[in-house]
Amino acid sequence: MSYNRRDTIRLALAGGGTLAGGALLPQAPADAAGAAAEAGGAPLWRPGVEGQRRADLGNGTYRNPVLAGDRPDPNVLKDGEDYYAAFSSFLYYPGAPIWHSRDLVNWTPLAAAVTMPIGSIWALDIAKVGDTYYIYIPALDDADPARPLKTYVVHAPSMAGPWSDPIDLHLDGMIDPGHAIGEDGGRYLFFNGGNRVRLSDDGLSAAGAVSHVYDGWPIPEDWIIEGFALEGPKITRHGGWFYMFSGQGGTAGPPTSHMVVVARSHSIDGPWENCLHNPIVRTASREEPWWSRGHATALEGPDGRWWLVYHGYENGLRTLGRQMLLEPMEWTADGWPGATGGDLGRPLSMPGAGGGDHGQALSGFAPDAIGTRLTFWAPRSGYLDRARIADGALTLSTQGTGPADASPLLFVAGDRSYEIEVEVAIEGDTQAGLLLFYNEKLFCGLGLGTERLHAWRIGQEERWPPGAPIDAPRLFLRLVMEENVVTFLHSPDGRRWTKERSYEVGGYNHNVADGFLSLRPGFYAAGQGRATFRGLTYRALADVEDVVRA
Repeated sequence: MSYNRRDTIRLALAGGGTLAGGALLPQAPADAAGAAAEAGGAPLWRPGVEGQRRADLGNGTYRNPVLAGDRPDPNVLKDGEDYYAAFSSFLYYPGAPIWHSRDLVNWTPLAAAVTMPIGSIWALDIAKVGDTYYIYIPALDDADPARPLKTYVVHAPSMAGPWSDPIDLHLDGMIDPGHAIGEDGGRYLFFNGGNRVRLSDDGLSAAGAVSHVYDGWPIPEDWIIEGFALEGPKITRHGGWFYMFSGQGGTAGPPTSHMVVVARSHSIDGPWENCLHNPIVRTASREEPWWSRGHATALEGPDGRWWLVYHGYENGLRTLGRQMLLEPMEWTADGWPGATGGDLGRPLSMPGAGGGDHGQALSGFAPDAIGTRLTFWAPRSGYLDRARIADGALTLSTQGTGPADASPLLFVAGDRSYEIEVEVAIEGDTQAGLLLFYNEKLFCGLGLGTERLHAWRIGQEERWPPGAPIDAPRLFLRLVMEENVVTFLHSPDGRRWTKERSYEVGGYNHNVADGFLSLRPGFYAAGQGRATFRGLTYRALADVEDVVRA
């Protein structure tokens, strides 16, 4: 039996297999990878927890992304048999999320390193010196016009924390720090634009002036890129050389913008020689499955082979943000790294045994969900006091007048198509509901008010027609996303559903709205009072390409 996209969306709207008209729809196969294999094609994904995309195909191979959803600017630290990844978190707090792996393919959340709002957290870098872990963090703080772009460091005895409060390094105006230890044992931070500074021995302050040490790789003038954008330097020592892996070309813009370039030197002080094979990674055509590939960390895998971890946009799905990709690399006879994964459109051999835990459940409200799963958008001081999770329910105190200034509580969804359902109850003069949120100017959703529903689209409330009148303090809400087309529904009892409206949201992305963000589902509560959310369920929906290869 075959399945098409219309069957998938109808199944979701019907709430489990029954249409409003009474026609019974077939359930899609539980094992999408197995169904694809039976059809003679390579699976595009393997269903994991709640059906979410999992790269490990269970047969000794994996398929990108290794960590689906918005995982921008990944930086990975190898620490014995453990691998730790941290990501840009921008204005989502708690910030600087940390994930853990043993094989570079299967990942689980560990902690968030920053709870104190310090601005928009950009590409950071993890280091371990002795028994102490460090994360170097650039943050854009629009509230401080005198020093808008600062560099901080946090430290901890374990990657699980507890992490120190952020320490201001007083290194301003630079982004994308990359920690390195020179041949003399000295500690350094490299930055965008080919800049570098020496650090104190404890790594908590600068020990000299910033200097320019590298000019980047000259990009051919006829290449279609966003800009020169030399950034993301990551230093790896191998075979008597220091290798600097950098991003160039711009992290978004045209699909062919971003790339990975390499330079090397016998000394941390240079001079730096560009690789003859640059760029070693680049999206060459908009037809490829992954766009804007770049910002790489090179490291040895558990199998002794070498790997590149970086990010990229999925073709046609910029709304998911920049997802984490893994590509094998080899050292050539002349000592340069070479990527060997092609366009990442096919399964690749696993770097380790695989089969471990991966991902996280998105259903329910676990007591530790805030920080490891749920994050506030652009919160004020004391924001953690707004949320209370008890007995499987989230109680959220109100802020602002609508989704734009309510500091909604959001999470990352990494599936092309999915369904979310939640019950919301309001107290006082409150408006609360379910959103897809890019930023305060670009979002859509459905909220319950004291007299009617509030339907939001492109950051504004719909008035023609307005939301349906509702005379109840409690309502069930459902969101069905099918590859950038979202449908919002509501129900008085969780059984009888009414479709409110549908939107096309493919334009809710960085190339339209700036900010390097993603379109995230979540919850908001505005007005004067509070809202309680219960019964959160998340279910990934398999697309026809994922289930059966014709």
